[in-house]
Amino acid sequence: MIATASKVETVSFYIDGIWQTPAGRVTAEVTNPATGEVLAHVPYASAADVDRAVQSAHAAYLKWRDVPVVDRVQVLYRYKSLLEQHAAELAATLTRENGKTADDSKAEVRRMIQMVEVACGMPSLMMGDSLNDVAAGIDCKTIRQPIGVCAGITPFNFPAMVPMWMHPFAIACGDTFVLKPSEKVPLTPTLAVNLLHDAGLPPGVLNLLHGGPEAVDALLHHPLVKAVSFVGSTPVARHIYKTAAAHGKRVQALGGAKNHLVVMPDADMPKTVEAIIGSAFGAAGERCLAGSVLVPVGAAAGPLLDLLVKRTKSLAVGDGSEPGIEMGPLVTADHARRVEGYVEKGVAEGATPLVDGRQRKPANGGFFLGPTIFDNVTPEMTIGREEIFGPVLSVMRVQTLDEAIELVNRSPFGNATSIFTASGKAAREYSSRCEAGMVGVNVGVAAPMAFFPFAGWKNSFFGDLHAHGKDAVAFYTEQKVIMSRWF
Repeated sequence: MIATASKVETVSFYIDGIWQTPAGRVTAEVTNPATGEVLAHVPYASAADVDRAVQSAHAAYLKWRDVPVVDRVQVLYRYKSLLEQHAAELAATLTRENGKTADDSKAEVRRMIQMVEVACGMPSLMMGDSLNDVAAGIDCKTIRQPIGVCAGITPFNFPAMVPMWMHPFAIACGDTFVLKPSEKVPLTPTLAVNLLHDAGLPPGVLNLLHGGPEAVDALLHHPLVKAVSFVGSTPVARHIYKTAAAHGKRVQALGGAKNHLVVMPDADMPKTVEAIIGSAFGAAGERCLAGSVLVPVGAAAGPLLDLLVKRTKSLAVGDGSEPGIEMGPLVTADHARRVEGYVEKGVAEGATPLVDGRQRKPANGGFFLGPTIFDNVTPEMTIGREEIFGPVLSVMRVQTLDEAIELVNRSPFGNATSIFTASGKAAREYSSRCEAGMVGVNVGVAAPMAFFPFAGWKNSFFGDLHAHGKDAVAFYTEQKVIMSRWF
């Protein structure tokens, strides 16, 4: 699955059950963000490569759709077992190419496995409904059938988990799949696909390609691709949605976020601070569920910020593979520079830096920026309105819960939000009135489990059916209604 050339690995494609190392393709470097070391070269798929993968998936679909669902999931049971056996290897690979801490990587691998566990329940999840005698002598039932070749385009920040939001559900439903993960982190999904191969998946049911916009556009335009799943930034999600939908495809496109963490004066401040630290600075802030705007209400601001600043300054920043590290690097040098540019904009636009992450860079060649907190941020400031996707937390003070709700609802994004309070009344009111698809109550990262949908709203999601949970079953199947009468 990975060939070696000049002591640097070259990542392979997986088409029709065969690992292939294509020659003559444009390649990019995969680096260890903690050290800058080049780990591998990743080849970029051409439109012809995409066509070969899709044709393989379509040929496999014509057979796979007729395999009984109870037999299809046997592959996933074996796959789950292999994922468990190789969990440590997957987590280490993830940390090596993405930079997140060992604990974060282990937690992601656990979530990855949970997706497969839920997909194993497809014999129950795909069941339809029936009713006899809807009219005299006429019975009615619904069934779910697979839709064909599906494609997944996944981001750099969760290379283990996010592909599992897609292809285990699709495969269990009887579809076939072409996966195009982020070219920044191809090693983790390659290892995961290799384990699925070892689990006995028939050739062509899952195909793996790497690359950039050319590969993505080829998938969006290919007539045999029936559904497209995407996770990434909002501008790209909007492009994916418009392009794929214009070609008659079913689309779920998950975009960016600007998630608010509202803290009431009655909150448990020490526990709230730990939740905020995990939300804002976990995975170096490179999460679509990261808390990026802190909204202290009234008297909460003083005690909250005193504790938060102290804890943030003590946060251990470094190579995520080392013990005791609480925050790792950003994924690439370009991304680190981009996030640092936001810190510079925050200072230039008049926000007050309480913790300046530019002063916390380990001198080892990695792509580091320390955790950063700005106070006195307004919604009009760049750092207050744009998704930064890094360890930068903006504080916007308000006086009442109503003001907090108004502030949250002004955002064009609607992915997630959380409130910290001891008041059931406040929690209930906030959960009901805020315009976001996922809400946490005293929870820093409101990430739903595999059997619930990842329910972003507004500019955080384009489509009708969300990722995983029951929505995934509906997304990867067509519903058919059958009326019958027997003479």
